[in-house]
Amino acid sequence: MTPVTVLAPLHEAPGYWADACRHLMKRDRVMKKLIPQHGGVCLQSRGDAFVTLARSIVGQQISVKAAQSVWDRFEALPKKMVPAQVLKLKVDDMRAAGLSARKVEYLVDLALHFANNQVHVNAWADMDDDAIIAELVAIRGIGRWTAEMFLIFHLMRPNVLPLDDVGLQNGISRCYFSGEPVSRSEIREVAANWAPFCSVATWYIWRSLDPAPVAY
Repeated sequence: MTPVTVLAPLHEAPGYWADACRHLMKRDRVMKKLIPQHGGVCLQSRGDAFVTLARSIVGQQISVKAAQSVWDRFEALPKKMVPAQVLKLKVDDMRAAGLSARKVEYLVDLALHFANNQVHVNAWADMDDDAIIAELVAIRGIGRWTAEMFLIFHLMRPNVLPLDDVGLQNGISRCYFSGEPVSRSEIREVAANWAPFCSVATWYIWRSLDPAPVAY
């Protein structure tokens, strides 16, 4: 689990958080112990959809530190980090910032999707998770895991279960199966007690591996 930490103002925590914690502590023995260990911190959003997705592309397959360095150089190129300004950038300048040719293509495709209204940002509040994921994975360089992280960290959807997330897999293995490898079906079985707050439980599972909260 390696979302990039963004040095920007955080928005308010989701309104369902307290109810979710009560539900999880009542339904799940691990959560009953885990949640009180991490009081005072919770999921928070950075609030800018385009920037969040652009950062996810920049950070692919490189360390958090390297991603921050590349992002800082890339962010300095446009007057403002918005789709129209990114589309005006020269490929050579983007490459000089440390972006691979493929990531340049991904960022341009992301900007085009936003500029051409191929993603319906203003309608997301009324769309279900799967419909939003379908829109996002149509953008080059964004797979299901990235879309699920976006649902959790940006849109703060309460019931996302990212089955392919390594941190979730490792945390469930450690907390529920004494370190034994876990299957997708076993993860679903554990998460059956979490619904409708799988995002919150996942966040606490991540905290069991790394107490420091991250923002996407």
